[in-house]
Amino acid sequence: MSEFRTATTRRGKKELQKRAPKLIESGKKTLVLHGTKTSSVLNAVLTQIYHLKKESAVKYSRKNDKINPFEAGGETSLEFFSQKTDCSLFLYGSHSKKRPNNLVIGRTYDHHVYDLVEVGIENFRPMESFVYDKKLAPKEGSKPFMAFIGEGFESIIGLKHLKEVLLDLFRGEVVENLNLAGVDHAYVCTALSSTKVFFTHCALRLKKSGTVVPKMELVEVGPSMDMVIRRHRPPNESVRKEAMRSSKDNPKKKEKNVKKDPLQGKIGNVYIPDQKIGEMALPNKSKGVKRERREARQNHWSDEHASKKKKEEDS
Repeated sequence: MSEFRTATTRRGKKELQKRAPKLIESGKKTLVLHGTKTSSVLNAVLTQIYHLKKESAVKYSRKNDKINPFEAGGETSLEFFSQKTDCSLFLYGSHSKKRPNNLVIGRTYDHHVYDLVEVGIENFRPMESFVYDKKLAPKEGSKPFMAFIGEGFESIIGLKHLKEVLLDLFRGEVVENLNLAGVDHAYVCTALSSTKVFFTHCALRLKKSGTVVPKMELVEVGPSMDMVIRRHRPPNESVRKEAMRSSKDNPKKKEKNVKKDPLQGKIGNVYIPDQKIGEMALPNKSKGVKRERREARQNHWSDEHASKKKKEEDS
């Protein structure tokens, strides 16, 4: 029988409050795990991704032999570590003859596996192999640009799924305003084929251009690698709807008499009441009525005066 405990200390209550659901999602933490067998290339990949996300990542160096994310029941240990470290993203590296240099990138929802993307690492170049001015080195915790080059990221299901996962992995904290002067690096993903993506990390160099807008150059600082998509498992439709559901505390207001059209955009309906012209008040009607009444009284008075004068003459 399981026993549920509530936090009794101030530190414990703060920790539970951090893990509670939020209206505005904060930056996601990443869990880095090793499989039973890994290669030197895969160890370097996991280590350097961990250094890129050091402020929001947890890395376990011990080997794990009971994790098989794509198999039923093989994600139990993974979900346990996710709940223990409060991480909603994970990287799991393994190496075998069938799948060499295998890297599984996944997301969790409510500490259960949400979706998975499995890629093979090829042509890996670590940070140490790149020569550049060290003054251009990106600062830790800065917000990056994300560039995806290729039509496949919009049309091919596997590439679209990989794009979503990479965006969640490297985007950092969710912010409303951004100072462009503090953006000093970018992640560039290029679709080489329907299953192969070239990934590289670049620093941004600003040069004079003679205008207000500076000239921008990309300088590779590493790491760089080719990611070959092997397997991917999208989220279940019911789980996806549950994860995408917005909170009732912040509902979206419905606009009356407004609809959206894919061509014309936002369209509104305007209702005008019936115009009864016969009952409308004219601007000079009151003056005309007064003048007519005044003339009618004068005519009536003159007629009465003339009739009385005629009676007096007859008598």
